[in-house]
Amino acid sequence: MIEKRDFYINGQWVAPSQPNDFQVIDPSTEESCTVISLGGQADTDAAVAAAKAALPGWMATPVEERIALVEKLIEIYPTRAEDLAQAMSMEMGAPIDMSRTQQVGAGIWHLKNFIRAAKSFQFERPLGDHAPNDRIIYEAVGVAALITPWNWPMNQITLKVGAAAIAGCTMVLKPSEQSPLNAMIFAEMMHEAGFPPGVFNLVNGDGVGVGSQLSGHPDVDMVSFTGSTRAGTAISKNAADTLKKVHLELGGKGANVIFADADDKAVKRGVLHMMNNTGQSCNAPSRMLVQRPIYDQAVETAAEVANKVTVGPAMQEGRHIGPVVNELQWTKIQALITKGIDEGARLVAGGPGRPEGFNKGYFVRPTVFADANNQMTIAREEIFGPVLTMIPFDTEEEAIEIANDTPYGLTNYVQTQDGARANRMARKLRSGMVEMNGQSRAAGSPFGGMKQSGNGREGGVWGLEDFLEVKAVSGWTPE
Repeated sequence: MIEKRDFYINGQWVAPSQPNDFQVIDPSTEESCTVISLGGQADTDAAVAAAKAALPGWMATPVEERIALVEKLIEIYPTRAEDLAQAMSMEMGAPIDMSRTQQVGAGIWHLKNFIRAAKSFQFERPLGDHAPNDRIIYEAVGVAALITPWNWPMNQITLKVGAAAIAGCTMVLKPSEQSPLNAMIFAEMMHEAGFPPGVFNLVNGDGVGVGSQLSGHPDVDMVSFTGSTRAGTAISKNAADTLKKVHLELGGKGANVIFADADDKAVKRGVLHMMNNTGQSCNAPSRMLVQRPIYDQAVETAAEVANKVTVGPAMQEGRHIGPVVNELQWTKIQALITKGIDEGARLVAGGPGRPEGFNKGYFVRPTVFADANNQMTIAREEIFGPVLTMIPFDTEEEAIEIANDTPYGLTNYVQTQDGARANRMARKLRSGMVEMNGQSRAAGSPFGGMKQSGNGREGGVWGLEDFLEVKAVSGWTPE
């Protein structure tokens, strides 16, 4: 058990307004690993009031000083890296080695990229040579509610907090109640870095409670949310009455289009990418579209790779995948695997139930379906588990049609040695991101989607702009 912590409001840890305990479950053991307090309306109001009171001073703080505080946070980050890794492994099930490298590493990566982007960003700039007395000023949106998920906790917290802090926004963070411990460690880091009281606040809670209170709060100027499309829709509706800005990073059902001329590691790479983080990534390449001449071999390869993916407890060192986050997710994934079988997809690896040797813990067998079509449930719904759906195609045009035939539009992937075809695909695929031939996006590249995958962009310059208003000034007097 981890010692219970409360809320960080106005620069100090405070007790909840009323008892409302929540058990955080270790998904590897199904046992409680800590108890947290879920906030009520009074806690939300106190955090928002602190952020509102701190806003004028923080906005007026020179951007160089705001950047310096984020740089101080970056200095502190490595000293708490192991604490963060242990917390995330225990509360959301990331294997400890993967937690130390990917989960923890993502946070400092984003903070450093924001520093790079901010130092060259013109927060005040001339409109143009044609208008010497006009200026464009980028200023903070105001009080920002940051609502983050459990699947990549530090990734999402730093993408929001780093950008908001540099932009001059004050914040109220509501981390997922499923993975709150890493967020409380992060609050300690913000305090140690010396951010002024009220600039950063943390209130634990669930979506129905604190999440709804924040998204509808009249003194909150914007909501930055990462999570499910269903929750993003609810937040948008709740925020509409106050016309606040809402930036959403939501679900996905990415297509990984593998042409006959793809490199010989494309299929293996795609399967392993799908299984990473136990399939709990919104940008997972969950639909593998394979050109028919190599389809049979691709199915055989995918099955072999999936069957070699080992499953183990999160705290066990080594290269394996851990459990999914909770019983609700496990039950949903099991139902979708059964649905895939019932609808006629061919199961070539994995299947229902826990892996051999496990009688407890929310472990899922690495699963691959072949011979699916794009109308099957497993090709339409975001499963959010280690389940890959393979679909054959004949022509480039058919691949584009299948890939785009989804309500989502986050990330698509293309594997081909034909550069012209790769570029055509990049232009025609309806998604916020396209990654080709195993090449990841570079530092500062924006993360975000189209359609029901959301409307925000996180990371680098675009991440800063999400937290900035544009002010046009005429009659500017040179100083």
